[in-house]
Amino acid sequence: MVEQEVIMERISIIKNSLKRLRELSRLSEKEFKGDRDNFAVAEHHLHRSLEAVLDIGRHICSSENYGRPEDYSEIFEILGQHNVLDEEFASSIKGMAGYRKRLVHMYNMVSQEEMLEILHTRLDDFDIFIKEIMEFI
Repeated sequence: MVEQEVIMERISIIKNSLKRLRELSRLSEKEFKGDRDNFAVAEHHLHRSLEAVLDIGRHICSSENYGRPEDYSEIFEILGQHNVLDEEFASSIKGMAGYRKRLVHMYNMVSQEEMLEILHTRLDDFDIFIKEIMEFI
């Protein structure tokens, strides 16, 4: 059985980080790049959000006996297969797993331009994820 407290705690982390990420997304490219701390803050909050998403997914897979994902991207596949997430949406966000790996293991290759692109195009994925998880629980 899913522990709602665990899920809600992680959702709170995502929402708090999203708030900060959205503030940064409103900066112009010049403003964002003009302060090195902006990149560090964005990287930190994106990483926290991704970890919380993956924690939620692992928790649901485990508590609902959906099987043990072999890797992070399989979490999304399983959630889609069991209608926790819309299957098409689950497929579209599998890249989150790879991006988490990039932030953790290839952090030196993440550019300011790449971070800005994510800030401008992918933050809504977190909102959709939260909405679908809330509908599930």
